[in-house]
Amino acid sequence: MEDLVIRDADVVDGSGADAYRADVVIDAGRIVSIVKEAAAAGCQRPRATREIDAEGLVLSPGFIDMHAHSDLALLRDPDHSAKAAQGVTLEVLGQDGLSYAPVDDRTLEEVRRAITGWNGYGDDIDFDWRSVGGYLDRLDRGIAVNAAYLIPQGTVRALVVGWEDRAATPEELDRMRRLVAEGLEQGAVGLSSGLTYTPGMYARDAELAELCRVVGSYGGYYCPHHRSYGAGALEAYAEMVALAREAGCPLHLAHATMNFGVNRGRAPELLALLDRALDAGADITLDTYPYTPGCTTLAALLPSWASEGGPEEVLARLTDPATAARIRHDLEITGSDGCHGVPVEWETIEISGVGAPALGEFVGRTVRESADLRGEAPWDTARRLLVRDRLGTTILQHVGHEENVRAIMRHRAHTGGSDGILRGSKPHPRAYGTFPRYLGHYVRELGVLTLEECVARLTSRPAARLRLPDRGLVREGYRADLVLFDPRTVAAGATFAEPRRLPTGIPYVLVDGRFVIEDGRRTDALPGRSVRRTPL
Repeated sequence: MEDLVIRDADVVDGSGADAYRADVVIDAGRIVSIVKEAAAAGCQRPRATREIDAEGLVLSPGFIDMHAHSDLALLRDPDHSAKAAQGVTLEVLGQDGLSYAPVDDRTLEEVRRAITGWNGYGDDIDFDWRSVGGYLDRLDRGIAVNAAYLIPQGTVRALVVGWEDRAATPEELDRMRRLVAEGLEQGAVGLSSGLTYTPGMYARDAELAELCRVVGSYGGYYCPHHRSYGAGALEAYAEMVALAREAGCPLHLAHATMNFGVNRGRAPELLALLDRALDAGADITLDTYPYTPGCTTLAALLPSWASEGGPEEVLARLTDPATAARIRHDLEITGSDGCHGVPVEWETIEISGVGAPALGEFVGRTVRESADLRGEAPWDTARRLLVRDRLGTTILQHVGHEENVRAIMRHRAHTGGSDGILRGSKPHPRAYGTFPRYLGHYVRELGVLTLEECVARLTSRPAARLRLPDRGLVREGYRADLVLFDPRTVAAGATFAEPRRLPTGIPYVLVDGRFVIEDGRRTDALPGRSVRRTPL
């Protein structure tokens, strides 16, 4: 007797091929047999200790979130329903060049402060690791879903160079290369950058290329949040394509959007750029979330010169009237590089979360709305929030365009990523709704993608980028990371008004053959582990 048989499922196997009816048998965490059209053929049907009647349900591989910010949430919250309930069975952490390994004591404290808006400060976490391998070992104690890790280039630079805007010395570059190699040897799948975030943004292309050469030699990939998604976005994409080609490193473009008014309707230009590179032999993939607003921290909008030196230096500049006036000019007139070269439009900046409870009145309002209520300039409101919340404020940035979202998700290099920040009282609904929104809104309601196409973009294509030999497809011998969903009802419950509502139409999710969602409810299982780079 096997562990489980899922009977009469409509299998969408992740390859992009048409669905088929089958019984799927699972034992010891793997798919052991697939019996197609078992009922119609009248053959002996497989037996197991448990059976699930999947009539009317689609069985697919578990979804892979190619851009997740659950680095501390997986340790803090064993339930992790935000992702498990969506059918996510694997997340890729260490994004945007900032995370918690490799570090020393000084750098860990600096990084915790710098990305409090993403993950919280972590008072409830025992930071008992310093290396990439140590962090992955910590995940292996048991988490809700599986997780892979990208070495964060900004963290590496903070550890070796600090938070200063200067070129690395040859000795420092050698040490950074060694740290990247060590992280890859310990199981990281690649390298990420946040090139509008300090200190990673201070690295020039030659430095990044040297690190990417190391990544490519280990079979990893480079995942940049590049230098602009606004003014100069196309040039920023082209820069990353050229850098990865020079370094001989596969490229995965993070949250590949075209935002702000300057880029309305310009997605075809981006896709043409990528197609030329792909046709010339480049190895490129990308991820997007199926929403128009972005999400980051309020501090991320500041110009790079104002962010040099780390969080305490930033706060000191904000409290100095003359320096604050210079920051305001860059934000509102010149166009800060932190705001992608576009002058900030305060009516598009909605406060989604604060660290200080006393600032809760600002959440759910734009900076301009709060400023109007207080009878002050928007900059004065933003500055007050930055200082009183010690840079921990998160925002939604309503600057996207639906036509760009749809065009990019149709591209042959596309995969899905939530970019979900789970912190804050009104987080972006993409943290809770990305994958069911793809299936419900963009497949069933709009027909932008077929079901088979969409599932492939959420499963086998990201698994191929991660070089996972036994995930991303419904195949005999593959790991039983699986989702059963109702294609007629699957939908994102999360909205901008109620961003933590769980999805509908996903009654079963298995990680390594164990139910993490059963009959639509979270179990207490913690079968997830780190997924480490497959050696060349």
